[in-house]
Amino acid sequence: MTDTNETRWHTYEDADAVAQATANWILDAARIAVAEGRTFRLVLAGGRTPEKAYRLLSNVDTDWSTWEIFYGDERCLAIDDSERNSVMALRAWLEKVDIPASQLHPIPAELGAESAAAAYGDLISSALPFDLVLLGIGEDGHTASLFPGQEHSADELVHPVHDAPKPPPDRVSLSRNTLANTRRLLVLVTGDNKYNAVNAWKSGESIPVASIHPESGVDVLIDHAALKQ
Repeated sequence: MTDTNETRWHTYEDADAVAQATANWILDAARIAVAEGRTFRLVLAGGRTPEKAYRLLSNVDTDWSTWEIFYGDERCLAIDDSERNSVMALRAWLEKVDIPASQLHPIPAELGAESAAAAYGDLISSALPFDLVLLGIGEDGHTASLFPGQEHSADELVHPVHDAPKPPPDRVSLSRNTLANTRRLLVLVTGDNKYNAVNAWKSGESIPVASIHPESGVDVLIDHAALKQ
């Protein structure tokens, strides 16, 4: 069995190169899923680098009917708020391609953290395992809306999050175990402001991004700036 603690680091020149690599990894994972007779189940992340990758995907010609889209986390904001991950992904990519609307699954965070977490847990319970999960990393080592120092029930597929240290305070996040229930996990890291978090991760500190362990290990797509190379 693959060592679940294995982390593979892939270094790229800059954020644009990480975005292009991300798009390529997504398309490869989709091809594998479809070849094996599955709908391709992809979990999206928010952030600038994922957005760059989504814009690249908006120009791809593929059979979008085989794709199904989920989200790793969401802010509890109005359904059309531009700060929501689902709105960003829709504008950058999803509204420009022909993925059936019934296969797009935004987190209903406008309902409030508890109601949204319960509803999304019911939805994804039959979708696991995912084929590919995308994650970012914050300057403090958080990922999705899992923040240092916050504890959640290990029994939850999806967590209601309150008192987040970044606005808005109320959010919804897939749990560590749910994020790890995937055939492949990519962590996208760009910019010199991520160096301290990356160094903490490499040094073995217990930060949220370091606590997610799929059976297949983790692939980190990182640029030189985040490594200060």
